[in-house]
Amino acid sequence: MCGIAGIIRKDGAPVEAGVIAAMTDAVAHRGPDGAGILVEGPIGLGHRRLSIIDLSDGGKQPMSYSDSGLTITYNGEIYNYLELRRELEAEGFRFVSDSDTEVILAAYAAWGRSCVLRFNGMWAFALLDRRRNLLFCSRDRFGVKPFYYADLPGRFVFGSEIRQILPFLGSVRANRRVLEAFIVTDGTDLDEATFFADVTKLPGGHSLVYDLAAHRFTVERYYEIRPREDIARLGQGEAAEAFGALLDDAVRLRLRSDVKVGTCLSGGLDSSSVATLAAEAYRANGGGRFAAITAVSEQESNSEAEFAEAVVKASDLGWHPVRPTYEDFVATLDAVVRAQEEPYGGPSITMQYFVMKTARENGITVLLDGQGGDETLLGYEKYYAAHIAEVFRKHGLAATLRALRRTGANNAKMSATNTAKYLVGGMVAPARYAFYRWRHSYLAEAPAMPPHLAAFARACHDPFRLQELEIRSTNLPVLLRYEDKNSMAHGIEARLPFLDYRLLETSLSLPGEYKIHDGWTKWILRKHMDGRMPDAIVWRKNKFGFEAPEDVWLKRHHGVMEQAVLASPIIGEIADRGRLAQHYRTLDKRSRWRLYSVALWEKAFGVAA
Repeated sequence: MCGIAGIIRKDGAPVEAGVIAAMTDAVAHRGPDGAGILVEGPIGLGHRRLSIIDLSDGGKQPMSYSDSGLTITYNGEIYNYLELRRELEAEGFRFVSDSDTEVILAAYAAWGRSCVLRFNGMWAFALLDRRRNLLFCSRDRFGVKPFYYADLPGRFVFGSEIRQILPFLGSVRANRRVLEAFIVTDGTDLDEATFFADVTKLPGGHSLVYDLAAHRFTVERYYEIRPREDIARLGQGEAAEAFGALLDDAVRLRLRSDVKVGTCLSGGLDSSSVATLAAEAYRANGGGRFAAITAVSEQESNSEAEFAEAVVKASDLGWHPVRPTYEDFVATLDAVVRAQEEPYGGPSITMQYFVMKTARENGITVLLDGQGGDETLLGYEKYYAAHIAEVFRKHGLAATLRALRRTGANNAKMSATNTAKYLVGGMVAPARYAFYRWRHSYLAEAPAMPPHLAAFARACHDPFRLQELEIRSTNLPVLLRYEDKNSMAHGIEARLPFLDYRLLETSLSLPGEYKIHDGWTKWILRKHMDGRMPDAIVWRKNKFGFEAPEDVWLKRHHGVMEQAVLASPIIGEIADRGRLAQHYRTLDKRSRWRLYSVALWEKAFGVAA
């Protein structure tokens, strides 16, 4: 896990070593264990190293492979690198290090650009191919690792973080379309655009090929999620066995490390399952007690401490609870804003920040997490709309009425009112947008309905389409951004077993009734963990999510927030200040937060209106 940087001078002039070094050092937090640069005429590559696999100098980057003419700067982990290495050795390839980086180089030499389809992992890399005179850049299937770039008149620049690119822009300006979609709908990271004009991200599952002679590049999609009919036809028992075996193996692979590994533990079903399975595998391999870190909310109504503690006791985990206070929230706010680089949707990001900080303080360099469990197993309440639509389509009205009754019985949040809200809000995009427009009537001009609302409504008629959309665009990308920025701000590598592509493809292809069954969400995961975790965790009916004590923090911070929002030049440009001042206190707390987040971001990065 590392930070990467790159410059291509289009005029053919040599890249200045100091410039690429400055780009590289701007992300020193991502790689505190070493740095390296390569300058070769108009091409510059940089790397900051966080040592995880092969801690020796043999893993240093930028790395070249034999006499192949290949050099790479790479961020990520290829979890199946040992299996790939054995396959490549059988084909005659030789290795001088024990790193997964060298395996990527050999895999490209053997299989070309299609090598990425053989990787099970997370990555963002740029590979210089001198013989073909191109730069091959790739981002993992789901975009766990970031890759930002800017195509400017004199340069093509890229990096792991936006801060590396900003010095090359003539001015730092906001992308108004992205900004308005965030303020009005809480939608962000929906496509390749960022909050910064002229800064783009390579989408997950895509590669970028830069022609070094013509100074043109293409962006190519190499992966998309497709339904697997062999999985869809499995009976309940067979499906549970297949899913469970893949989840166990995904956790096992993500324990491969030459440094200490632990896990995030919220107390919810996903993180508790990962913690339980990882502790079993860790002990079986002689690793002793497995470490778990929990951020405990000081707001009693959304604290999951008792659930986390139950998992700790059941699996004999080494527990590191941390309890961020309002004072901690205020003291770290500027650091969190700088780490995230773009506005974010709520104070829960501070809770995650403290989890990563605690890991670093306790010498834990790798953390497993349950991210992706909700998207792959229909875990959010908003997914009930697709489930109900599928039941009606397949089984008729009587079965639909039964499904609605069971939903309320086995999910504490799904009252009749909430169920109706999710059905109408999910499936009727104009109604949802009309509500958003009413809520944000203080805007000087109402923006057009963002395309993602209509896309979500269309997808709500088919669970597979909805899950694919949420993973590709409307939900998972922003959560991955939060996790990457928070973890790497402290030099921590976060690994996500639910996003093992084999497990994800299986989860999405399973029949809907194996995911939402008798009103229970994530039913197949509950069945797999039944008997391996306390029943109070496996069969919980109340889902909190990873929440901060918002009621406490935002109430105390209200005056500071309001002052910052009303003084913001960017918000003043898109809002009627008088109407905003009149209605700000009547807005829901998340809407107030999003405006405040924009004001903080604008100030931290000197963004022009």
